[in-house]
Amino acid sequence: MEIFLLCFIPLFVALDPVGVMPLFLGLTHDMPRRDRQKVLNQSVVTAVIVSLLFLFAGNWIFKILGITLADFQVAGGILLMVLAIVDLVNPTKPERQPNTNIGVVPIGVPLIMGPAALTTLLVLGKLYPFHWLILALLVNMILITAALYYSSLTEKLVGINGMQAVSKIISLFLAAIGVMFIRVGLRTIFNI
Repeated sequence: MEIFLLCFIPLFVALDPVGVMPLFLGLTHDMPRRDRQKVLNQSVVTAVIVSLLFLFAGNWIFKILGITLADFQVAGGILLMVLAIVDLVNPTKPERQPNTNIGVVPIGVPLIMGPAALTTLLVLGKLYPFHWLILALLVNMILITAALYYSSLTEKLVGINGMQAVSKIISLFLAAIGVMFIRVGLRTIFNI
């Protein structure tokens, strides 16, 4: 169970379902319920496919590019920190015109399965048994599906500002995970 949590928590923080909810609402607010459900389904299926492809092909990509896990940890850690800092200092994000073609891009990728989640997946894939990582990914996808499905209800309960406040706290954790990735990568590179 401890290994599951070590996989689940960083993925949960990187996927940031609470942070994705306001963006999902903003992009789908003018849609009828049926179209919103279609976009949700497209988004989650896209995110799962991209994450699994990246997870399975990650080692191959490393070999082709001559990248080591330590290199990727440092680069991924820096990227996670930058994404977290941008999210913390940029209170508004650009919105697109709503249409039913937004399920794959931008919601599926990069909002749900963006650089932070992909980096986290690859790093965790090198650190923990594969079956625990797949289970953690699937549980996170179920949670994000539920979060987006009930996003309208959540907005009514806590408000858009409440969801954005929780998202900022999650961004702080994302920055901390980025620092941890950098620390582990540098320790490996310098044999400390």
